[in-house]
Amino acid sequence: MYDVLIIGGGLAGLINAIVLSKAGKKIVLIERKTYPFHRVCGEYISNETLPFLASLDINPTEWGASSINHLQVSAPNGTLLSMPLDMGGFGISRYTLDYNLYLKALQSQVTIITGTSVEDVIFSSDTFSVTLSDHTSYTARFVIGAYGKRAKLDKQLNRSYIHKRSPYVGVKYHIQTDFPANYIALHNFKDGYCGLSAVEGDKYNLCYLTTRENVKKSGSIEEMERSIVQKNPFLCQIFSNSKFLFEKPEVINEISFAPKTAVENHILMSGDTAGMITPLCGNGMAMAIHSAKLLSGLLLIADEQKWPREKLEATYTQQWNKLFAKRVWIGRNLQKLFGNERLTAMSVHFLKTLPPLARFLVSQTHGNVF
Repeated sequence: MYDVLIIGGGLAGLINAIVLSKAGKKIVLIERKTYPFHRVCGEYISNETLPFLASLDINPTEWGASSINHLQVSAPNGTLLSMPLDMGGFGISRYTLDYNLYLKALQSQVTIITGTSVEDVIFSSDTFSVTLSDHTSYTARFVIGAYGKRAKLDKQLNRSYIHKRSPYVGVKYHIQTDFPANYIALHNFKDGYCGLSAVEGDKYNLCYLTTRENVKKSGSIEEMERSIVQKNPFLCQIFSNSKFLFEKPEVINEISFAPKTAVENHILMSGDTAGMITPLCGNGMAMAIHSAKLLSGLLLIADEQKWPREKLEATYTQQWNKLFAKRVWIGRNLQKLFGNERLTAMSVHFLKTLPPLARFLVSQTHGNVF
């Protein structure tokens, strides 16, 4: 019997595991892949996370993280907005960050099982029984769902958003290129946008969101990049003059920004599994870390004060919504300004003339230091 079983070993899963294990809880974490590995992700984290990470003795600069303090946004026609990032952030690959958090979790006595996935979760008599694809099973008092954007478990839980197909596709590369290491760029193209920022080791993360329709009409990702993505002159320059370090891109389908719930069938959701901000806001990783801090902290309080499960679930839902629901809503609506070529050009031009408004919109997608 474990105190907590965590499904998924990304940022939210690993941070929950580290915090809870340091507090003396017996934790098991299930990750279907084997560390280290790449994930489709923007790989930028705002500095709001640094005090909390420091409290866990985590210093991203020791792992080579870049320091980022400026933002560029371009429209498909080349109109460019450049502005400082008031809070700033850092860039680090998920390959490096997740692997080092994994090692830290092991040092904190977390039991971690990799290379297998969760097949079934049953809640009965105030206890969870979890069966894995290798037919082993575990029992736990609590289960945290931190398996990312979508998984088979969402269908088993009959989550509302899973029945609506999402049109979005995410594609990621690591490249070597000529670009200021303290900048993060967001270059727009027809029905999509592409982020570029430095990570560790003289590398840059190039990650874009587009639609299945763009890929379908073009016939392949490569042809879409040539005929649609590179119509933005900045992206044309990047694709033409950079060294691509992957043999093939990392790709993820069916990325959904639909509202989710923080608790499903008594499973406590964390990170993207609870709710996902649109990538153009560049703050999904910080949200995942903050949501893990919130959930693990509440679990410890609930255990100490002997809360009934219903109180824990209601409190977590309320506090998750208070912290993140507005930011997620703003992200969904900001995304509507981008993608249409004409509207994107008008939006970027308008924000160039009103720098205070541009900085305000960026601040609304970020949280406070925690």
